[in-house]
Amino acid sequence: MELTRENVLSTLGKIIEPDLKNDLVSLNLIEELDLSADKIALTVQISNPALHARKRMQEAIEFNLKRIFGDEITISCVIKGMSTENRSARRKILPDVKYIVAIASGKGGVGKSTVTANLAGGLQKQGYKVGIVDADIHGPSMPTMFDLVGERPQMVDVNGQGLIQPVDAKGIGVLSIGFFTDQDNAVVWRGPMASKALTQLFTDAHWGELDFLLVDLPPGTGDIHLSLVQTVPLDGVVIVSTPQEVALADARRGINMFQMDTLKVPVIGVVENMAWFTPAELPDHKYYIFGRDGAKNLAKGMNVPFLGSIPLVQSVCEAGDAGRPAVYQENTPTALAFDELVHTFVDELTKLKAKTLSKV
Repeated sequence: MELTRENVLSTLGKIIEPDLKNDLVSLNLIEELDLSADKIALTVQISNPALHARKRMQEAIEFNLKRIFGDEITISCVIKGMSTENRSARRKILPDVKYIVAIASGKGGVGKSTVTANLAGGLQKQGYKVGIVDADIHGPSMPTMFDLVGERPQMVDVNGQGLIQPVDAKGIGVLSIGFFTDQDNAVVWRGPMASKALTQLFTDAHWGELDFLLVDLPPGTGDIHLSLVQTVPLDGVVIVSTPQEVALADARRGINMFQMDTLKVPVIGVVENMAWFTPAELPDHKYYIFGRDGAKNLAKGMNVPFLGSIPLVQSVCEAGDAGRPAVYQENTPTALAFDELVHTFVDELTKLKAKTLSKV
């Protein structure tokens, strides 16, 4: 067949984007296409940014083009993950959720789940409709944080489809893998199984209308993070770290991961947890036992917003263990710190969204 633009597009129009269930041409995923006498150069966007998905698409394109135009043709094919704006425009799930935000950390034990629970509580106190997906498959914390251990979500009928109803926690909808497993047993799942379970917390659940859906991610960088970006278009991510250098190094990796060209998830900002220790008997004293301003300096150095500092106070731990996040306490230093964090978070996310829309 003659090598023409029309014939190339006709061939590409027979290749289906597996997640969006339509062909590359109909979905307008051919970003660039250049032809010469014996060469085809093209750039294609796909929904799934994972390396294996991009590799499969590249192989499919090369196979089909060579089958039509001959093995002697040279093909230069670049596969890119979709931009955040494009994924948002194509979103088919959770259409009634205004903002979907992930809470992440490069390292475990820095208080990411504590920040998630209190951020959700603070938003709910201000009148926002909030939900939480506990995506920490191997170490779910939200059932404990909201005193929901032993709860089991119910199924509801929505337009003839059976969906999981999130468990209500003081007006916040919560879904966690911890609701479906024994609290004392380890969840020993390989990556694909864990990713599928996470996907169902979004696609098979009745979230309804929400202002914010917060996603408590597991620590590190791996399958769960890629599956999340593939499943839902995140409006942004919050990175949690302590001031300690070993935590900052992992937080830096986390920021770099979300800023990769294949992911391009906006970083809303960095939260410094356990910023200082204040003993109950000396409420005006601050002891910087993990270092001072480490996360704040990290945010400045990586040119991302700094959202605020949360002190290391015994009541934060006690409140989480008791199932009532510390942000619900009245006029305590911790509650005030979380309230200020909520205000800064909403402000930065609003500015980020306005900046994104101005580019579309």
